[in-house]
Amino acid sequence: MKTRFAFGLSIALLFAGVAHAQQAGQDQPAGDLVPPTSASDFTSGQLDAVLGGAWRSEHNKARDVYRHPKATLQFFGLQPDQTVIEITPGGGWYTEILAPLLRDNGHYIAAVSGGKSGEDKQDADALRAKFKTDPAEYGKASIVVFNPKAPVLGPPNSADMVLTFRNVHNWTMAGNAEAMFKAFYAVLKTGGTLGVVDHRAAPGATLDAVKGSGYLPTDYVIKLATDAGFKLDGQSEINANPKDTKNYPKGVWTLPPTLTLGDKDRDKYLAMGESDRMTLRFVKTGVNKAPATPAPGSTPSH
Repeated sequence: MKTRFAFGLSIALLFAGVAHAQQAGQDQPAGDLVPPTSASDFTSGQLDAVLGGAWRSEHNKARDVYRHPKATLQFFGLQPDQTVIEITPGGGWYTEILAPLLRDNGHYIAAVSGGKSGEDKQDADALRAKFKTDPAEYGKASIVVFNPKAPVLGPPNSADMVLTFRNVHNWTMAGNAEAMFKAFYAVLKTGGTLGVVDHRAAPGATLDAVKGSGYLPTDYVIKLATDAGFKLDGQSEINANPKDTKNYPKGVWTLPPTLTLGDKDRDKYLAMGESDRMTLRFVKTGVNKAPATPAPGSTPSH
């Protein structure tokens, strides 16, 4: 992390954390997670410093207006001393934020699919290269590889937070969404947080009608989590986009950043912005099976 931010972080934190010995870009066995220590909350200034960090690409910074990382991480309750697993981080958009934030007192772990070819392999290779290229920011981050058909993300009860951004629709199309949510529950400590962001289908849309579009019904995602044992702890409109009409020829990929249609109606889709997204926070209660729907009043609005 750059000197200015590191100095501010050392003043703001109330307690020192445990140093982690993982080397940059090293895949770690599932049993080597490091327990967190005690520290204060991230301040608004610390989050702003990382979001403005020189290590972040200008392309990624330009998407902050759509992805709202500061408000999203505050909603999820991210703490400096946590062990946080991000599931399939792709090209590392959130990695550029989370790994530097957690570097000094917590532990960032990127969980990547073990595919030996295709997009999964490209993303994993790019992430390893990123870690090696900039050890000042990513030297204490690590990678765990999982089998998407039988996912194991680390030792049971070892993580404080699991985060996944715009991945549930992919698992749904692949048929392994239930297994993934069970793996989230297994790796989290009791009281741990699961944060989910994904493309939100129109109200009343059925899963069968939309699952090929990239959009998902909110109640379906909630049920995936509660069936795995989680309790819904909060919903937020941080990543809502009322301009998203959700009826495009190529599904959600019609919108930026993908713009699958190329130059066709490009300006129209750029004006709409990125998709309308649900933002859900769940907690591991320690109960084997939580109710499929939360009790009235149990999901505060934000």
